[in-house]
Amino acid sequence: MKYVNKIAVLFPFVFAMNINTVQTFVQRRQVGVQELPSDRSATKETVNLYRNLKKQLSKGIMFGHQDDLAYGVGWKYQEGRSDIKDVTGDYPAVYGWELGDIELDKTVNLDSVPFDKMKQLIRQGYDRGGVITISWHLNNPLTGKTAWDPAEGTVASILPGGGKHDFFKTWLDKIAVFMNSLKGSRGEFIPVIFRPYHELNGSWFWWGGKNCTPDEYKKLWQFTVNYLRNEKKLHHLLYAYNTDRFSSKEEYLQKYPGDEWVDVIGFDIYQRNSPNDKFIADIDKMLSALEDIATEKNKIPALTEFGGNLSDSTWWTGTFLKVLSAHKISYVLGWRNAGQKPGGQFEYYVPYKGHMTVADFVKFYQSGKMLFEKDVNDEKLYQ
Repeated sequence: MKYVNKIAVLFPFVFAMNINTVQTFVQRRQVGVQELPSDRSATKETVNLYRNLKKQLSKGIMFGHQDDLAYGVGWKYQEGRSDIKDVTGDYPAVYGWELGDIELDKTVNLDSVPFDKMKQLIRQGYDRGGVITISWHLNNPLTGKTAWDPAEGTVASILPGGGKHDFFKTWLDKIAVFMNSLKGSRGEFIPVIFRPYHELNGSWFWWGGKNCTPDEYKKLWQFTVNYLRNEKKLHHLLYAYNTDRFSSKEEYLQKYPGDEWVDVIGFDIYQRNSPNDKFIADIDKMLSALEDIATEKNKIPALTEFGGNLSDSTWWTGTFLKVLSAHKISYVLGWRNAGQKPGGQFEYYVPYKGHMTVADFVKFYQSGKMLFEKDVNDEKLYQ
C-alpha cells in the first residue's frame, strides 16, 4: 500500500503505534472512491442512487418500461395510467424517456411526446421513488437527416476541430437546458441515467459500427460527458454505455471510453424471430460477460432495452425469468407500447390489459426476482 509506506517515512512514530488504524483509514478511503459515480461532484441524490443501485443487485432486478406514463395500447395521456399498472396494479421501477428532436427545437420528441409533458411525468415517477433513464436518438448533425442516416465522417465532423463542432455544442446546450429543468419538490435535481449514442456496435446509427472508428467514438463520448459535466455544470447524471448484441468482452469494450466516463454498462436485445431456446442461450452468454465486466470495472450492469416473443403466452416466466434468475443486473427496460402506428404496424413490448401474456406476467411480477415501483419506493433509492 503505497500511501501507508509514505506515512511510515514521514511519521515513523505514528506508524509504529497506529499501523492498523492507518491501514483501515486508507482502505475506507479506497472503498469510498469506489462507491462514488464517475462524476466526483455528483449531487447527493445522484450519489445515493448510484450506491443504492449497487445494493439492489443482491435484492432483485428492477423492471422498466419506455414511455410508460405517456401512453399505452389504445390510450394516451390519461392521468395515472400505465399498461404495467393496468396489468399488475403497480408501476414499473424504471421509467425510460427519449429526447430525440429536442436538438431541433421541436416541442415534441420523435415519438410525439411533448417535452413539457415529459418533464411532468418524469417528476411523477421520481416522486414515487422510481428511476429515470433517458436516451437520445439525435439527428445527424452533418446531413440534417435522422439518427438512422449513417453518413461517413459524421463523428469526425463534430469532434473538436471539426466543421460541425460548434454547431453540435448548441445541441448539447439544449440537452443541458432540459436536464436542468428536472427538479423535485425540494428544488433538488432529479438524477437521470443518461444513455446517449447507444447500440454503438450496430451499423444503423451514424455513431455506430464502422461509421466511426473506436477512437472517434471514445472522443465523442468523452467530449459529451466533459461538456455536460464541466461546461454546463450538470452533476445529476449517471452515464450508461451500451451496445447491441455482442459476441465477446473484447467486442463489447472496443469503443469503451474509460471508467471515469461511465457508470452503467448494458446492451440491447430483441428476440425478433429467434426461437426461445436460442434467445435464452444468447442473452445468458451476454449477461454473464456483462456481469464480469461490471465486476472488473466496478460498474452497474443492466439490460438497457429488450423485446421478446409475446406470441408465447408463458414467455415471461418460461423464457425471460428463466434466464434472468441466473443473473444479478440492475434493471431491464422493455421498449414502448406504441400500439397501432400510422403505417399500420402494431407495436408493443410489454403486456397490456387483455393481452394473452397477462396471467403469466402477473406470475413474473410476483416471482420475487423482479422489482417494481412499490419495491423500490420502500428502498428509498435517493436517500
